[in-house]
Amino acid sequence: MQKFFTGKMRSLLLATIFMGSWTAFAADEILIGGALSLTGVQAPLDEPGLKGAKVAVKAINDAGGLLGKPVKFINFDGKSDPVTVGNISVELIDKGAKLMVAPCDFDFGGPASREAQKAGIVGISTCASDPLYSAWSLGDKQFTLSMWNTTMGATAAEYAFKERGWKTAYVVTDQFIAYTKSLSKYFVAHFDAIGGKVLAEDKYTQGEQDFSAQLARLRKLDKQPDVIFISSYMPDLGTIIRSIREVGITSPIIGGDSYDDPGLWDALGKKFGSDIYFVTHTWLGQGASPKARDFVKLYKAMYKTEPDTSFVATGWDTIMLMAEAVKIAGTTDGAKVAKVLETNQFELLTGSLTYSDATAGHYPLKAAALVELSNGKPGFLGWRQPKNPPAP
Repeated sequence: MQKFFTGKMRSLLLATIFMGSWTAFAADEILIGGALSLTGVQAPLDEPGLKGAKVAVKAINDAGGLLGKPVKFINFDGKSDPVTVGNISVELIDKGAKLMVAPCDFDFGGPASREAQKAGIVGISTCASDPLYSAWSLGDKQFTLSMWNTTMGATAAEYAFKERGWKTAYVVTDQFIAYTKSLSKYFVAHFDAIGGKVLAEDKYTQGEQDFSAQLARLRKLDKQPDVIFISSYMPDLGTIIRSIREVGITSPIIGGDSYDDPGLWDALGKKFGSDIYFVTHTWLGQGASPKARDFVKLYKAMYKTEPDTSFVATGWDTIMLMAEAVKIAGTTDGAKVAKVLETNQFELLTGSLTYSDATAGHYPLKAAALVELSNGKPGFLGWRQPKNPPAP
């Protein structure tokens, strides 16, 4: 059989297969490409976003599509590997993708947006929050749906100092990716600016699964901190918090959106899952907004279960934001869609969103949701928008 399909016949067969798939992707549909990771360390953030994105695509198509065409969303597993993400993005663009959904992190998502920029199309990360995810570093057609860490870190600092009266802090920073490093940076900067005092800063690297050295330094402090800020993510985040609680340290713990992970809540359980606070993207539980409740119904209809993290909303919002911008622009042209994103206000599940122009980095102006973990269960504390957050 291998010998039979040789020469012109084999070339003709491959060309026919390729052109058939090209026509299916490009002529009759608007193709949105995605490189969200379904395996590896990035998966807990990306997989929920993918689910939300699929709900959004169905909702758009059920309502008649976009620009008179159905929307097709194809996501290939980025495998938590920047090289794989970049290669996937090239493949999807070659197939005719007009928009690109990038992973929820600068390190893993940046390659997707760089390829989108090269192709002249808009790319949006579902929830990358490091200010590196900006037009400054990725190009004038690249955006992130998330607030930047300037907002996330400052929100945590203001809640700690102004609302709870926690004047001193101990800070732990995971060194593995840009997100965790910059989140601590902006928390520390704002906590100091509003009058707080950081007693000590410590480092950790994802994968170590051993917090004993840091714990020894924490216990040697002359005075235990009013609050502990930990910038890390699962699976090691659970190990860090349990290590702190198991030795009897009861200081409240606060962090960013990586805490919005049911895997963490399960790992801590009722015994260790209290007096923990985190800044995240939205709230979908009891008391959610009418728009959020409508989304939950659609999500439940597709997956037969309710969403258990706000990251599903970031996927929905990314697709809906793209669709609204394309609708206003009347085209998928990258320059025109980017201009619409820069000059309009969008009402999303994750709040009201406006962007600066490319010169100012496509800074995302939006509020943050504040959540408390008590007895291993999350509860909504409300929306917050910090005053004078640190400059990126």
